Amino acid sequence: MMDDLDLEKELTLDRQLCFALYGAAHAFTRAYKPLLAPLGLTYPQYVAMMALWEQDNIPVKVLGEKVGLDSGTLSPLLKRLEQIGYVTRSRDAADERQVFIALTEAGRSLKAEALKVFAAIGESTGCDLAELQVLRDSLKRLKQQLEFLPEP
Repeated sequence: MMDDLDLEKELTLDRQLCFALYGAAHAFTRAYKPLLAPLGLTYPQYVAMMALWEQDNIPVKVLGEKVGLDSGTLSPLLKRLEQIGYVTRSRDAADERQVFIALTEAGRSLKAEALKVFAAIGESTGCDLAELQVLRDSLKRLKQQLEFLPEP
């Protein structure tokens, strides 16, 4: 059992997992920015495009669940992707409340350019593919564990 003095040593920013994750997330976003700019994408738009490259022509609700964005954030993002010609939005004929998102030909062809982004980010981490996979899997497990915490 830790005494109060030991606990106090732990209560510094550089020893906090949450702060390390926060800093890493910001560093990744900064690293992606110059790579995505030539594609006309922000990082959240890139994430949405990756989800659509996995599964095209899906309901907005499904896309939002997949990328972890609520409709208030996702709707303007998709509107912008539609304006630049990467996706189309269409209402379901059977249920007008449901909107589907589909890639255009330009959106599909963008995937080849995204592979270059993926390679550049991988190289900039200084980790090999096996190290990146271990880190990713650890972070996924951490996220899953935290998702089971009760709501306050």
